[in-house]
Amino acid sequence: MLTRLLGPDHRARLLELARFLSVGGVAFVVDVGLYNLLRFGPGELLAAKPLTAKVVATLVATLVSWVGNRLWTFASQRTRHRGRELFLFVVVNGLGLAVGAAPLAFSQYVLHLDGPVPDNVANLIGIALGTVLRYVGYKQWVFTGETTPADEGRDEHAAQEAAVALAVQPVIPLGAVLAAEEHLEHHDG
Repeated sequence: MLTRLLGPDHRARLLELARFLSVGGVAFVVDVGLYNLLRFGPGELLAAKPLTAKVVATLVATLVSWVGNRLWTFASQRTRHRGRELFLFVVVNGLGLAVGAAPLAFSQYVLHLDGPVPDNVANLIGIALGTVLRYVGYKQWVFTGETTPADEGRDEHAAQEAAVALAVQPVIPLGAVLAAEEHLEHHDG
């Protein structure tokens, strides 16, 4: 049953899902934490703008997700076409943002529910729906490089470094990510 659901190499798929959910967990904390900080935190910067707060929080969480998924979850499935991957990553996450914001918009503007509890319930529903869409989108359209047996054992050290970087400092400057990738590509030759 597990082999039918996850494919013949179900252990690799389970490891990939665990990594995806770990990266997603960090992005989730960033998304929910920043949303609540903007809406209900000191100064209530976006108190009257729940969708704007959601968009800002999701954009920051997307950056965290891109770094973690590119360098760790799907490291062996990256292609050499970084620009294509980034473009499709943004497209998939745009769809994920729309799906994630829909329950919040419905709660706010159709049901007229406002406050921390209904906002966060709607936010959690949106995040769950967006997570499924993102995983499928990343697998189908973004990280489409071929995995070879040599790739699976390669760069385990780089994957561990990416995991540590996400745990220690979730927002890594884009320049640092690009420099690390170029170093790895040059080193792997």
